[in-house]
Amino acid sequence: MKNSLNEARETINRIDREMARLFVERMKAARVVAEYKKENGLPIYDPEREAELIRKNLTYIEDEEYTEYYTDFQKSVMSVSKDYQTALISQSDCDITVGDAFCRKLTVKTGNESYPIFIGRDLLRSAGALFNLERRVIVVTDDGIPPEYAQKIASLCKNATVVTVKSGEESKSIDTLETLLSAMLEANLDRGDCAVAVGGGVVGDLTALAASVYMRGIDFYNVPTTLLSQVDSSIGGKTAVNFRGVKNIVGTFSQPKAVLIDADTLATLPKRHISAGLAEVIKMALTSNTELFKWLEDKGEGEIYEKIEYVISESLKIKRAVVEEDVHEKGIRKILNFGHTIGHGIEALGKFYHGECVALGMIPMCHADIKERVCAILKKFSLPCEYIGDRECVAEYATHDKKRKSESVSIVRVDKIGECYIQDISITELKKMIVFDN
Repeated sequence: MKNSLNEARETINRIDREMARLFVERMKAARVVAEYKKENGLPIYDPEREAELIRKNLTYIEDEEYTEYYTDFQKSVMSVSKDYQTALISQSDCDITVGDAFCRKLTVKTGNESYPIFIGRDLLRSAGALFNLERRVIVVTDDGIPPEYAQKIASLCKNATVVTVKSGEESKSIDTLETLLSAMLEANLDRGDCAVAVGGGVVGDLTALAASVYMRGIDFYNVPTTLLSQVDSSIGGKTAVNFRGVKNIVGTFSQPKAVLIDADTLATLPKRHISAGLAEVIKMALTSNTELFKWLEDKGEGEIYEKIEYVISESLKIKRAVVEEDVHEKGIRKILNFGHTIGHGIEALGKFYHGECVALGMIPMCHADIKERVCAILKKFSLPCEYIGDRECVAEYATHDKKRKSESVSIVRVDKIGECYIQDISITELKKMIVFDN
């Protein structure tokens, strides 16, 4: 019996050595495939081809007892190969095709990790090729988003649970977070499963936070469907909910596995929501890109909407550069808060959309020499330039902003378009800045 055991172990060791050699050969071949896919804009994931390969290879398994185990083994090998190819292709931006859909792929690199952003039209139907949905998935959306968006994603999942929360900032709460965590538990999600957010910034932040704390972290994919979320909160890894009246005070830093931006989802948005999203684009341009600001000034509204994919891409390139340099908002990433300190104070009063509040919050932070141009472009996109509400209340909320340090607060100022700087000022000075005289 002992000799039989030793012989079996030696057989396993011999086969494992050969498998290791063949694995290296396989990965070298996978590199060649990845380079070809990159050059020709082909998708990494091809579920139909993978399924066909498994079916063909199963013909070599003579004993049916091993069929199920071989299938699992083959899927694992293919998964490793796909991850490797993804890592190789993600080293640079490129244009790719997924099926018959064309999109632009940007890559965000944070430390030793990276993740892709896919930007295009009619991309929802390609989520199964761009995301790993062959597992249990919780798809989170809100009741203000066309339900067919979430249903499309769910239809591409192996096992999906759709959770719909109430639209609006009030859903960004501990109570709704608990609802999502309960749904994950009831759906028996484990660490190998994932969450997908389909909606605006509230749904994205909320779902990302739930995914980051459930079982100490499961994969999260983001499908932002509003312009505001597409150009801003879709990347960067900041997750949060509001707590006791303070915006985004409870959260984590947790990066998504991938982001899918389908510009066609903007067709169902009211014009006011599009304008609110453009406020964040203007914010990016003001702080970091003179050319983008000038382009927005020169183009008509119609042309900008026709080229919205360009607008989204250029905005995300700005945010990406900042996020990659400062993942956890210890320094330069604070420039992304331009307009937000006072803006959050206005937003807390509940009369304006987030982007409209950011627009108002930018004005006091701009030098007098550029305010006329700033207000002109805000008005061009139907964004507010005047605020006549309760400024004392605005000041009260603004001074409770999470960027506060004891008796001072960090603000971002722009003296010249395309350039900005961070400044710590006293609470008293901040209150004096809450003036809108344009």
